[in-house]
Order: sequence, then structure tokens, then C-alpha cells
Amino acid sequence: MAFERMPEQMPGSGLATGSARADAADRALRAQLLATEHWSLLATRSMSWNESFARATMFLTLMSGAVVALALVAQATSFGDGFVLFALLILPVVLFVGLATYVRLLEINNEDLVWVAGMNRLRRAYLELEPDLARHFITGLTEDRAGIMRTYGTYEGGTILHGFVTTPATIAFVDSMLAAVLAAVLVVQLGMAMAATAAIGVAAFAVTFAALFAYGYRSQRMAGLVAGREASALQQDSAPGA
Repeated sequence: MAFERMPEQMPGSGLATGSARADAADRALRAQLLATEHWSLLATRSMSWNESFARATMFLTLMSGAVVALALVAQATSFGDGFVLFALLILPVVLFVGLATYVRLLEINNEDLVWVAGMNRLRRAYLELEPDLARHFITGLTEDRAGIMRTYGTYEGGTILHGFVTTPATIAFVDSMLAAVLAAVLVVQLGMAMAATAAIGVAAFAVTFAALFAYGYRSQRMAGLVAGREASALQQDSAPGA
């Protein structure tokens, strides 16, 4: 009875197969770690935005309550000295909360810039593992301004009008209005004419809004410069021969 001889295994084929399996396992592990970090950044962004909405809602609710309280005191005192005293006590508190809310919203925006830059970095790492997936990504892959703006769904230049419709800008507008009302109440106590009171109120509004806008612009610009320097440093570190 004749037996067929089994083909001999090619020398080194077992080693090649084992190496391929090890490489595939390493790639899968890297992808899993990147995805875990990506979800962590998404969760952090979600928490930041929830805090942003909660802080804005808390401030507007406080201001609404203060307006109702002022109306009740005005009705009870016929806009007398008691109303003025109450207004001078409650308006500075509301204004302080508003300013603190504005500053915190700017910080949250700057933090969100970091999280978006981190997710862009992770997407670039995904493409290093699987370059064929590039056509499926519509968000940014770089950590420069252009890449971050692409992730936000806008273009790099943006528009100056966008800065006036953001949540921090809305809070800044309300803060400026509170500052104008507080200044007007103080001026009325000095016995100035109504025209001068109105002019001082308008000036207080303009100065406060300009100061808050300048502070916000400087804060956002500094955050953008830091992100740009980090992106440049990363590109230099990953450059060939670095």
C-alpha cells in the first residue's frame, strides 16, 4: 500500500506566519488604545459643554430672579430709597456672577480647543495604521488652525460676526447691560439730569462690552498660539531624522 508523502513545510514559513499574527495583534491593540483615548476626549468635551450650558443657565436664572425681586421692591417702595438700596445691593452680586460666568465660558472654549486638537492627532494616528481610510474622514487631521476649524465645521478665516453670536458674547452683552444699569442707578443718586444719566449708562455699556470683548479676544488668541506652537513642535518631532 502506497502512502503519499505530505509536502514539506517551507523553511521559515512558520516564523513568517507568527510574525504576521504578532503584527496584526499589535495593530489591533494600538487601534483599541487610540479608540479608548478618543472616547475619553469625547466624554470630556461633553462634560465641558454641559458645564458651559449649566453656568450660563444659572446666571440667566439668577438675573431673572433679581429683576423680579427689583420689580416687587419697586412696587412696594414706589421707587424710593429702599428700592435704590436694594438695587445697589443685588446688582453688584448679579454682575459678579455674570463676569465669573463669562471668564469660565472662555476657559471652557480654550479647553475644548485642546480636546479637538487631541482628536485630530488621534485621527492622524488612525490613518498611519490604515491609510486607506482617509477618504472616509470629513473632520480635520492636523493640529493647526485650519485642521481645528475643519473639525468645528467652519473654515479657517471664519467671520467676525460669529464672535458676536457665541455664548460668551451673549453673556458679555448681558453683563454690559447690568453694568450700565448699575452705573445709572449710582448717577441718579448724585442728582444728575436724566440726559446725563442716560449718556453715562450708554458709556458704561460700551466700555464694559469693549473690555470684555478685548479680554475674550486675547484669551482666544493666546489659546490659538499655544495650540499652534504645540502643533509645530509635534511636526518637528515627527519629521524624518528628528
